[in-house]
Amino acid sequence: MKIARIHHVAYRCRDARETVEWYRKHLGMEFVLAIAEDRVPSTKAPDPYMHLFMDAGNGNILAFFEIPNSPPMGRDANTPDWVQHIAFKVDGGEEVLVAAKARLEAAGIEVVGITDHTIFKSIYFRDPNGHRLELAVDTATPEQMKKLDDVKWEMLEEWSRTKRAPKQAAWMHEKELAA
Repeated sequence: MKIARIHHVAYRCRDARETVEWYRKHLGMEFVLAIAEDRVPSTKAPDPYMHLFMDAGNGNILAFFEIPNSPPMGRDANTPDWVQHIAFKVDGGEEVLVAAKARLEAAGIEVVGITDHTIFKSIYFRDPNGHRLELAVDTATPEQMKKLDDVKWEMLEEWSRTKRAPKQAAWMHEKELAA
């Protein structure tokens, strides 16, 4: 078996309508599908839900569940809040990020970045559900990507043994971390 692509990625939301409107307004995603039931088809549990699907481009679907009979949304308290996030690739250069950052901030949304990862630059912000989002523009050269490809297995092996950050790709964030 070979995976063809991700069918959809699903997250929880506090309010389905607010979520659809926010993603349409701030990220230009179209609302493509809604499914709602009073029982969960896979488990048959009595748990009403609204399952909505947003078009993230190129066949990528970002989905959300509003589940009103469950306790309020939370997050894994043992995972730093910067770890779990959804990153969206956007076309164009850094000027696209500058414009997106200005638009989001004008709407009252706090934005972190522009962060320079050498092979891409990105900004970070949160949706109305508290999910961390990232917009990224690729800046990598073929030489940089080959350099990273050449050391990926070596880095994984070293990490597995030591649980310390291998330094083969430290060049990526030297400038950003020195700032």
